[in-house]
Amino acid sequence: MSTKAFKQDKISQMKEKIEKAMVAIVTEYRGLSVEEITKLRRALQKEDSDYMVTKNTLAKIALKGTNFEVLADSLKGPIAIAFGFKDQVAPAKIVSKFIKETQKGEIVGAALDGKLLSKEEAKALATLPSKEEIYAKMLGCINSPASGIANSINAVMASLTRAMAAVRDSKSN
Repeated sequence: MSTKAFKQDKISQMKEKIEKAMVAIVTEYRGLSVEEITKLRRALQKEDSDYMVTKNTLAKIALKGTNFEVLADSLKGPIAIAFGFKDQVAPAKIVSKFIKETQKGEIVGAALDGKLLSKEEAKALATLPSKEEIYAKMLGCINSPASGIANSINAVMASLTRAMAAVRDSKSN
């Protein structure tokens, strides 16, 4: 049986994670072994995220007064929460991939920027490109016009050089 001090410690640990988090994904972990949960936690930690198995009542207390309070109604049954600290998409991708591989567990819902996401929206979050992919696409779009101008100038210069070489060759004959 948990003591009051232990419960307070768990609540403060969760509040600490909530304060840093950008996204929270609620999952049902029914059927997962401790090994599998640890594997998922390690995968999330590599992406600056975390996975916390918790009691629903303690989670509701910790979520109260935060952007993630909207998750309170999602906390039913055996749940764990994945928190993303630097990227909103990475935790969803990792959790979705893990669920697909193990055929165990389920995404129940998520919260992003104080808004509750349904199960379907949380799963769709996993299909979005990562920040790095978005940055690469943006740089490609920004760089494209400059590359086009540079290529056009180079083509004009190459044509001029070829024309001058042809004139030189014709006069030397």
